[in-house]
Amino acid sequence: MARQTGIIKLKGTIGDISFYKTSDGHLAREKGGIDKSRMKNDPAFQRTRENGSEFGRAGKGGKLVRSAIRILLLNAQDKRVVSRLTTDLLKVVKTDAINERGMRTIEDGSMGLISGFDFNTNGKLGSTLFAAYSNDFNRVTGEATVNIPSFSPTVRIAAPAGTTHFKLVTGAAELDFAGETSTFENDETAILPYDSADTGIVDFVSALTPNSVLPVIQVLGVEFYQEVNGQMYPLKNGAYNALAVVYVDTI
Repeated sequence: MARQTGIIKLKGTIGDISFYKTSDGHLAREKGGIDKSRMKNDPAFQRTRENGSEFGRAGKGGKLVRSAIRILLLNAQDKRVVSRLTTDLLKVVKTDAINERGMRTIEDGSMGLISGFDFNTNGKLGSTLFAAYSNDFNRVTGEATVNIPSFSPTVRIAAPAGTTHFKLVTGAAELDFAGETSTFENDETAILPYDSADTGIVDFVSALTPNSVLPVIQVLGVEFYQEVNGQMYPLKNGAYNALAVVYVDTI
């Protein structure tokens, strides 16, 4: 892989060289690789096929998670969230001690490994929200709760410059990785002033399916706003909003 320089940037293929654009800039690489039929059938590539299968499973799992929490993720994600989440879910797949290599799954692995995952590395929850909170998931009732005692926003929230208001958001997602479906419910506060006055007690409740046997994740986040002439605008298009997995529950 090489980086393209100069005024004119190329896209496409010339001879054996492919030119393409990524978030890292304009790159070029030589075409190559192994024949597809050989990759699928040659015993020498058994490990490669197994790795590819599990990587694909992690990728699909990441897509399911992102789709489930999309309503919140739209306001708090970085450019590398897809690859970062896939990498972490692949680690989960590799902890599956039930299925054979190549057939290992996310749901049979240690999903607790993604607890603390930040969807936006530009605004990590742990370095943004310093208010104490507790959370729980009742599998019998299907209720996912987050409780935050009263706090002073300017003391307990590290907000980017220009912030005049903020909002706390939460959600819970029930994930069926095998069926590639999900159920999601969310809750949020009103848009609150970013000042030193204490907030009220925050009690979030997200109701999922009672007695579900599927994995459940809870997310918590902070969104920042700037008031201009009485209108609320997402601060810097949400570039510093925080959203993270704060709880994982599996059977």
